[in-house]
Amino acid sequence: MNLFRPAFLTTLLFWLLSLTVLTSASSCSQEQKAQLKDALPGVASKAGGAQPTLDSVYVVKYMSAEPKFKDQIEWAKKFYRERDFRLGWFRNHELVPQAKTMLGVIGKAADEGLDPKEYKTKDFDKLFADLEAAQNDSTKRNPLEKEIDVALSGTYFNWASDFYRGTVNPRQVKTIDWQVKRNKIKLHKALMTILKERESTYPYYEFEPLHPEYDQLKKALANYRDIQRNGGWPTLPATTKLKPGQATPAVALLRQRLLGTQAPDAAPATASADASAAPVQTVANNPTATPASTTKTTAPAEKYDAELVAAVKDFQTQNGLKADGLVAGETLRLLNIPVAQRIDQLILNMERWRWIPKKFEPDYLLVNIPDYKLHVVEGNKEVFDMRVIVGKTLNATPVFSDKMESVVMAPYWNVPFSIIDKEMRYKLAANPQAYLDRLDMEVVKGWGAKATPIDPSTIDWANLTQAKWKYTLRRRPGPKNDLGDVKFIFPNSQDIYLHDTPHDELFSQTKRGFSHGCVRVEEPLKLAEYLLRNKPGWDLTKIEETIAGRKEQYVSLPKHLPVYLVYFTAWVDNNGNVNFRDDIYGHDKALAKEYFNN
Repeated sequence: MNLFRPAFLTTLLFWLLSLTVLTSASSCSQEQKAQLKDALPGVASKAGGAQPTLDSVYVVKYMSAEPKFKDQIEWAKKFYRERDFRLGWFRNHELVPQAKTMLGVIGKAADEGLDPKEYKTKDFDKLFADLEAAQNDSTKRNPLEKEIDVALSGTYFNWASDFYRGTVNPRQVKTIDWQVKRNKIKLHKALMTILKERESTYPYYEFEPLHPEYDQLKKALANYRDIQRNGGWPTLPATTKLKPGQATPAVALLRQRLLGTQAPDAAPATASADASAAPVQTVANNPTATPASTTKTTAPAEKYDAELVAAVKDFQTQNGLKADGLVAGETLRLLNIPVAQRIDQLILNMERWRWIPKKFEPDYLLVNIPDYKLHVVEGNKEVFDMRVIVGKTLNATPVFSDKMESVVMAPYWNVPFSIIDKEMRYKLAANPQAYLDRLDMEVVKGWGAKATPIDPSTIDWANLTQAKWKYTLRRRPGPKNDLGDVKFIFPNSQDIYLHDTPHDELFSQTKRGFSHGCVRVEEPLKLAEYLLRNKPGWDLTKIEETIAGRKEQYVSLPKHLPVYLVYFTAWVDNNGNVNFRDDIYGHDKALAKEYFNN
């Protein structure tokens, strides 16, 4: 046998090429191996002729010609480079079923608070019809397959970029405060998962969201849109003031607003002048509830009974108010927020979930600033929560993430220069030593054990600038200390941390924006004991003894713990109820300007 005959060499080279490709895919499933084999260039297919291939020039040129694809060029290059520029959406000249699935998903993009028109860049109905007509003419069919393939990829990346990473990039918009670590989803890998060319623990293959919290908001959005289509909810008169047991015409409207019904066997209600004239069918803040299909009539002076009082208390709880059952003031204001505004609020918070990393660590702390609450999560389950105090509007607590490294017992409070400048300067200039003694404060040079006291009268407080400030003004450990008994450090450039406070009475307030930016926690010893539970020798008794000694001591955590300071003004709780909170820092307003005006 002549091993150097051209025909034999061709066969041998093709066999080696096939073996190499299939060997490289040895970790794939049998189905994936078959798909790779079917897609090999030069292999005859069921439709006749080789499957066409692409190159980077074609991909870049095609996507550059479409404005909505331009931002997705890098994802497309990575996707096709991974596959040696084989087509992604065809097998044996036939479209894979994921193509039409994707187009169907895009057609329902409004369910996600997205605009389907943004993703309908190409007329795929025409392209598919042209492809069907060209099946027997490879000179027409192959160019169409290439065009359709890149168009589908561009369409996917255009949609997936918004759906998985957000339509707004918070790091590129100065007015949006969001420095939480980035969502690092690799969209070309996600597409390979969809096409069954790789496996993933994430639900990309179903075009599904990554977080259950997002999915709950999506269901709530559908429910609130149903309410909107059915006429919205009634507006209570601005003069409404209700106590349990009272009977006024406004009660009928309140019953419609929260229960979607009216009291039985009574005359028609008299609507307020500013109520909607459209039929009113509403439910309380439950996204799984069904609006009432019919309404019953009620007397103008319906009684504010126990059932309705309970519904009001639920509403107050779900809106962060004191559940006292009284309808006036803040409760009335929140009841009269239009359903359209709540719909926008749900959409904005869905957008924030797209910014969140695709997976949280098993253990972490999360502070939701508008809810004034800290959540402690262990093994992906919440173990406890507690109330917190956050920054005032002018001293907003920033939105970011970091890792907690240490717990500080009996901490000093180092006074920020901004407070010295704005709140203390003139009293320090008048009588520095007496003023500092009264506040149990001192001025020191240096840090930690090497810090040495400085005579405050040697400082020109009246003309002090930050550039001239070379010392530290601090309050000693003890009952007057602004940080209380414990602080929790996660080093960051903004000098934000969690800490105790001597003003426990403030936790009884429903709106707790009182700090200069740091986060005060309601149960600091409980949190300290939990964080040091795996630190030998640091039980609650040891913690309390150290605090009583009034000598600052840093205790490092056995393992650094992720901390998320986030900003969600809408979510669905474990009982299926939608919760709303006020936009205390105006972040919703800033995001809405970008999201709805793009």
